[in-house]
Amino acid sequence: MSTRMKDIARDLGVSVITISKVLRNHPDVGDETRERVLARVKELDYQPNLAARSLVTGRTYLIGLVVPDLLHPFFAEIAKSISDALKENGYYLIVSSSEEDPDLEEQEINHLLARRLDALIVASCRSTVDLFFRIQKQQTPYVLIDRSLPGLSANFVGVDDEAVGMLGTGHLIDIGCKRIAHIRGAETSPSIRRMEGYKKALAQAGLKANGDYIISEGKGDVGTKQRGAEAMSQLLRLKPRPDGVFCFNDPLAMGAMNCALDEGLAIPDDIAVIGCGNLHYDDSLRIPLSSIDQHSRRIGEEAARIALGILNSKVPPKPESVVLQPELIVRGSTRRAAPVRARARS
Repeated sequence: MSTRMKDIARDLGVSVITISKVLRNHPDVGDETRERVLARVKELDYQPNLAARSLVTGRTYLIGLVVPDLLHPFFAEIAKSISDALKENGYYLIVSSSEEDPDLEEQEINHLLARRLDALIVASCRSTVDLFFRIQKQQTPYVLIDRSLPGLSANFVGVDDEAVGMLGTGHLIDIGCKRIAHIRGAETSPSIRRMEGYKKALAQAGLKANGDYIISEGKGDVGTKQRGAEAMSQLLRLKPRPDGVFCFNDPLAMGAMNCALDEGLAIPDDIAVIGCGNLHYDDSLRIPLSSIDQHSRRIGEEAARIALGILNSKVPPKPESVVLQPELIVRGSTRRAAPVRARARS
């Protein structure tokens, strides 16, 4: 017969509840007792019966994550961070991709809800809030990450995207760029606010935003490297061509840099490029990429903290919004020997 939790409890002279708390990493257990339990669990190779535990507690100890792209390192790092935090608390993560398709996102969320998951964490590609109102009616807790939705009072964790746009564009201005282009993302809150920051930084420096220098990429965070190259190719045909490019994310910036280098331009002297995400691609790039750090790991940690806080609270807490401040990371793609211009900052 397989070992049961009550067998371990009887062997050690403790309650089944104590064994359960140790396995869930609950803090309400002394160190000595915790060590005894874990040693016995390891000795017997005990595996909890999750189905039985769910019947008793009414929980699945599963939390769902829906993101636009599982291959995008930004979302992969967030997923790992969430998973690490959940494991420490006895929960596990199920990850799904919407591929930046609102209909597929709804299907994936419906499938996760059908599994009776305890909570959801979503980076939504939707422009409407009806699906989340339905989730609320089902009383399934959820946390939005990276992308917020207007008209929805919900838990949210992300970066100050207007500050991202101002920081990236302002850095290009500081190194002497005067014709600054922007390769933007889809019509989601990060893309909209980063473009607002881009325009605001130009205005504060006395520069005009040229519509020809703004290239829209409709698929946002999916398959962006090739589309970054295509966007840069379009920009390089302009006269005069840009001397700096702020990209919505790092994969777009990588594609843009590859195109510029293939055209024989020098980065950053002929054209400077900065991305967003700080995805640690340096070893694979011909020119190390400057980027805006969104603190992806902390986004995951905060999302997990909020989700667990809701699940451990007897009374549903008020929605919490965590907005992180971005950080400029300067590397070779913008490291010009140019004087810094004094300019107003907000």
